[in-house]
Amino acid sequence: MHSHNEEAEFMADLKEAAPEMVSAFFGFDKAVFSQKSDGLALATRELIAVGVAVTTQCPYCIEDHAKRAVAAGASQADVAEAVMVAAALRAGGGVTHGWKAMKAIAGNND
Repeated sequence: MHSHNEEAEFMADLKEAAPEMVSAFFGFDKAVFSQKSDGLALATRELIAVGVAVTTQCPYCIEDHAKRAVAAGASQADVAEAVMVAAALRAGGGVTHGWKAMKAIAGNND
């Protein structure tokens, strides 16, 4: 795992090397998490982000989006539930990928 604080300084290098793409990314992120939305409430979008961050195992995104979810009105219980939904999906993926193991040995009842 990398150290976020030590490596964050390299964001300047990324911006310099790909300024349009970095700008587009941050514009997209800003739009997704804007207060202005006719759809899902900001707290809901942040809870989705918590679940995705838990699934992708990004510790910095987990921390950031959990704090932002609470700031947007989510409760501690809401954040915990988002975490558990993500855990259930991640575990379910492990089980369904386990089918590959069973398929690989099907018919080999030695």
